Amino acid sequence: MAKLARVRCINKTDRMNPHERIESVGGEYSNGSQWKQSVVQTIRDIENGEWEFYVEEDGLMAGVVVAEHNGHKYIKTTADGIQPDNLLSLAECP
Repeated sequence: MAKLARVRCINKTDRMNPHERIESVGGEYSNGSQWKQSVVQTIRDIENGEWEFYVEEDGLMAGVVVAEHNGHKYIKTTADGIQPDNLLSLAECP
């Protein structure tokens, strides 16, 4: 079974393309410890089934999934009916 981690912050590049904009994510594990890692590592963790990542807003959870655009893999949240850019709207990681 995959381990669960909540994404609470991101770091963006200067690129305007939303498919290439996020370079790292961070947050906390279920035990409360803090983490930060590259999007490349996050994609690997999701694809190998080791981790499941999610964002939460106002008590509603949206899973983080791997998507592909023009051959470029990136992460996004599943549709949750709240906003289309859950990850891009998160605060910057320190």
